[in-house]
Formats: sequence, C-alpha cells, structure tokens
Amino acid sequence: MNTNNIKKDAGLLALAVRLVIGWTYFSAFWRRTLLANKLDPEVAGYIGEKFNHFLPNALGIKPIIQYLVENPDSLWISMVAFTIIEGIVGLLIMFGFFTRLMSIGVFGLALGILLGSGWIGTTCLDEWQIGVLGIATGFVLFLTGSGKYSIDNYLIKKDVAFTQKKWFSWLGSGILPIKESLFPKVVLIGSLIIFGTTLMTNQIFHGGLWGTLHNKSVKPKLEITEGKIDNSTLSFDVYRTEGVDVYGSWVISIHLLDEHNNTVLQYKQDDLAALPTESIANYYVAKIKPGKHSLIVPLGAKAKLSLHNDALTNLPQGSYTLKITDISGAHWDLVIER
Repeated sequence: MNTNNIKKDAGLLALAVRLVIGWTYFSAFWRRTLLANKLDPEVAGYIGEKFNHFLPNALGIKPIIQYLVENPDSLWISMVAFTIIEGIVGLLIMFGFFTRLMSIGVFGLALGILLGSGWIGTTCLDEWQIGVLGIATGFVLFLTGSGKYSIDNYLIKKDVAFTQKKWFSWLGSGILPIKESLFPKVVLIGSLIIFGTTLMTNQIFHGGLWGTLHNKSVKPKLEITEGKIDNSTLSFDVYRTEGVDVYGSWVISIHLLDEHNNTVLQYKQDDLAALPTESIANYYVAKIKPGKHSLIVPLGAKAKLSLHNDALTNLPQGSYTLKITDISGAHWDLVIER
C-alpha cells in the first residue's frame, strides 16, 4: 500500500476512536470481574442496584428495567450477559476483529445507556454524553471498518476464504458494498438521525435546547403514594425518583399531622434508624433500609412502609397530612383521608 492509499485508509484514521471506545466497554467487564466483584447480589456495589438507579426517568425502556429489578434472578442473568457482551464487544473492537459487527454492538450498548441513564449526571451530564458519543462512534466505526492495524486487515491480506464473501464486508472490514452514489446519502441520513436523537434526548432529559435547564441528579425527590390509615397502622409507598445516584436520601423524620397542623404521630432520626425490617417491604433490588442515623432511600428504590403505633387507634375521621423530611431540609407531603 503506497503512502497516498494509507492516508485514504479510513479504518486506520479511526484507530484512536476504535481503541478508546473498545476500552470503554471492555473496562466495564474488567472492573466488574477482575478488579472488583460487582456481579454478586450480596456484595455492596452490585451492578444490579446501579441498574435500578436508571428506573425512575428511563426513556422508552422503563418497563424492561422495572421487570428486571422486580425479578432478581432475571436481573442477575441479564447483568452477567450484559457484562460478557460488553467485554467481547470492547475487546474485539480494540483488536479490529469483525469490526462492523462489533460496531453494531457498540451502537446498541450506547443506545441502552442513553435511554436508560441519559438523565443521570451530577456535573457534566455524564451518562447522556457517554450514550450519544457511543452511538456516534459506533456509526463511524461501522462506516470505516478497521484498517491497517487490525485482525480484519490481517485476514484480508492473507486471503482467508471468508474475507472474500460479501457478508464479510458488512460484518468485518473492507469497502462497504454500497453504491458510490448512495454512500453519501447513507452517511448524511445516519448522521442526521443520530444528531436528532442527541438533540431530542438533551431536551427531554435536561432541557438543553429551550426552556429551563434541569438536572434530576442534583437534589433528592421522593414520591409518596398509597397512603392509608387502618386501625393502628399507617402505610404508604415511598419512591425516590431523583437525586445523586451514588448515595441515598437520608430521611430524618416522618410526621402525621391533623387538619389543625397538630402532630398525631412522629418518627425522629433514632426511631427511623431503629425501624424494624418487617416494617419495610421493598419492591426492587435497590432497598430502603434503616441506617445508622436515619432511613436510607437509594435512587430508584421503592417500598411500602407500615408504621404500627397505638397513637393511631381510634383516630377521628378527617384529613391528615403525611410529611417526610430529608436531611437537606427538603420535605414531601401526602394528604390522607380517614
């Protein structure tokens, strides 16, 4: 290959992209298996709990995520399979083996990240950036294939039989079998679709095009539903839908107030830290649980709390307000009719 042809080798020009995006995905496998055990559901940092964090504001794939976090066995199988796929895709992209097929894997994995967790990111819209850049690089690598420094190229040079097949040009490397007159249109249409996806998700997740900018990863938000007072039991569902994903919301008080704002029932920090586990029925793998000084509510966690207290016995009919307060001072209310 002469110098001019080498300069026209698009796969060679994309080498840095191939190596970096390959390591991005292979490193996920490396971290979860060799550097730390993140595939054990009983160990802190289990990847399934991280996956649960995606649930509240996922786009389009929320039913899939919800099914998995409600079914721990299926979730574990999915997390193992997902990790293995990331490892294979990342490693083969770096080595340039069946590059175009692996680029489709990169595209799919990045799309999953974007739709699932594109709303997460405390400072730089982290997950959204990873998702959209992964989609774009996957598309570029599909167009270029891999060039001089790749297994695909080595096999082509050795005239291995299957490299002469048309399907290898679609799944491996070499010149894409698309008419020269159509190729620019394919590049343009694909690029515009990806750019449109980028703008759309930027607006949906963060208000990045118009309106008020917002970041759902900064402040905790709890949703309270299904409030009920039955004899001596106050029950309700609490679901954390926003806030930083790396640590929980710390609930320091729960109050039940009557119509005149008088306190009927009160749970302080020490009460919540000592709350019996049978009072908390978690729905998902990310679990609400008593901490040392408060009730810890991780991102994406949802549970039914059942608080038994004699102060609720023979409570008069009327409207009552359930108030939950976070250590930050934020609070959330729910009106309960008895």
